[in-house]
Amino acid sequence: MPALPPATSERFLMGIYETLGIKTRINAAACYTALGGSLMASEVLQAMNDAAKSFISLHELQQKAGERIASLTKNEGAFITTGAAAGIVLSILACRTRGDLVEIQKIIDGNAKRSEVIMYTGHRIPYDSNIRVAGSDLVTVGDAIQTFDYQLEAKINEDTSAIFFCAGAHLAGPALSLERTVEIAQKYSIPVIVDAAAQLPPVTNLWHFTHEMGADLAIFSGGKALRGPQSSGLVVGKREFIEAIRVNAAPYARLGRGFKASKEEIAGLMTAIELYLAKDHGADWQRWSKTVDAWFEALNGKTACKIWRDDVNEAGQPTPRIAIQLSNPNALEIISKLQSLDPIVEVVHDSRRMIWISPDSLQAGEESIVITQLLKALPTK
Repeated sequence: MPALPPATSERFLMGIYETLGIKTRINAAACYTALGGSLMASEVLQAMNDAAKSFISLHELQQKAGERIASLTKNEGAFITTGAAAGIVLSILACRTRGDLVEIQKIIDGNAKRSEVIMYTGHRIPYDSNIRVAGSDLVTVGDAIQTFDYQLEAKINEDTSAIFFCAGAHLAGPALSLERTVEIAQKYSIPVIVDAAAQLPPVTNLWHFTHEMGADLAIFSGGKALRGPQSSGLVVGKREFIEAIRVNAAPYARLGRGFKASKEEIAGLMTAIELYLAKDHGADWQRWSKTVDAWFEALNGKTACKIWRDDVNEAGQPTPRIAIQLSNPNALEIISKLQSLDPIVEVVHDSRRMIWISPDSLQAGEESIVITQLLKALPTK
């Protein structure tokens, strides 16, 4: 017979992770879903707790929260989703249907007209499968090296529902710029969706892609830099398409019903956005930069590795970090060593010869622990 769980009061004294026998980790990697996203501020937790205490109209809460977020971010509209991947699905459905209930029903019934979404070959990412979840076919344009205007125009036809653009400095090379993409899309009245899930900082991206560059929708993760609930996401953009998202989404019993943001998640993310807009981002960067410089001094010359500072992270964000190049052993062996230590330090790696450490998800005092554990795991001279 399995052992009975501890009494509720005892379990809460222990902590949920201790009760389950789960080790907590130091995150020197990034705000990854697999690591639990980011850590929420006390104000966000309080907002979620307050929201949990009352019954409300979820329609009204989504509407009012969206209006507030839109006003704060210089957008016409905003909608809270259950993660950025859900935002992709809902955005594609919005572009396919434009909020037309007849068209929505045709997709539900399986007799809607064919839908294509164009994406640059150089922008292919692991999350673009969500385009197909919305019932659209993914059509690529260009190659891994370059794309020309005429190639994009040649792909646009009567079945084109949207152009899906992945933001990030690391993906800019092979694709047309967002500015040129929007110009061509507007020529054919095709909406442009920007996947900006991990494109914070800078804070200005909350309105740059849409209000300044003219994209119709932009999608952000709520559980990364915004430090909202991990399972939350945000779509901002033009009112027409935000309203089309709304009629496809929960609490309506339609195709987006499964992406149901709770009253707690809506309250939490709205509060997190308010906090993010009010914070001193320059001070954050200075603190991270100081940590990275200290890490460089602590590691350089102490191991058989090449060490340097990198001011752009794996998502193309302007976030400083340390790059560590291994000659031997490979990165997976180092990861295995780090996973055997207590506490475990999580890092970014390429499975071959590169490891990166970032300071933006650390808690106070963890900076030195990262170096201590790395020096135990990295090869010495």
